[in-house]
Amino acid sequence: MQHKAKSIRPFIGAKNFELSRRFYSDLGFQESVLSPKMSYFKTEGIGFYLQDAYVKDWVDNTMVFLEVDDVSRYWNELVALDLTTKYEGVKLVPIRNLDWGKECFLHDPSGILWHIGEFFD
Repeated sequence: MQHKAKSIRPFIGAKNFELSRRFYSDLGFQESVLSPKMSYFKTEGIGFYLQDAYVKDWVDNTMVFLEVDDVSRYWNELVALDLTTKYEGVKLVPIRNLDWGKECFLHDPSGILWHIGEFFD
């Protein structure tokens, strides 16, 4: 089978849709409103769908991995945004060095866990 895929776009839920929209905009994603209950957020040709839908078990088990070219720079930019003060429930976990590369973690206002990583060459 040959794939000619152009993107992969996960669907994630939001406990408070308007709050999550502001959060992802603050992170630098560009929003395209698709309907009153769904938006597409993108950056650098990649993106995800944010839904005005919340099922606790689903959201609590959702993880997204975002590969970046420099996790240290990304971490410093995350810290500078002061997201943990601006948004209740947002958590940042500092960079960890692992055998495959390094990553930090970001919990969004709904509890979605973002892995932000950089692979070793």
